Amino acid sequence: MVPVRRLVLDLLKPYDPDVVTVADTVAGLDGVDGVNIVLVETDKEVQNVKMTVEGDAIGVDAVDETIEDMGAAIHSIDEVVCGERMVEQGKTPQD
Repeated sequence: MVPVRRLVLDLLKPYDPDVVTVADTVAGLDGVDGVNIVLVETDKEVQNVKMTVEGDAIGVDAVDETIEDMGAAIHSIDEVVCGERMVEQGKTPQD
């Protein structure tokens, strides 16, 4: 199986734990080099955030399990980059 190098997730999370704790916890996983979390929307009881995870060999199942253990849910997987190198999204005529 080829390594996952970038994972962009749309998450629905409770206010607690805060985004710093979520980012720190996921960043501590094996194969993860860095995490970026951006607040997209705040609701009365939850926050919608975009999480970008990068590393040499991200364990997708470990990320999923860690997120669920913190009470959050993956709304969608918005981007995945796999392989020996990072490949950026290409432009299309629709762009």
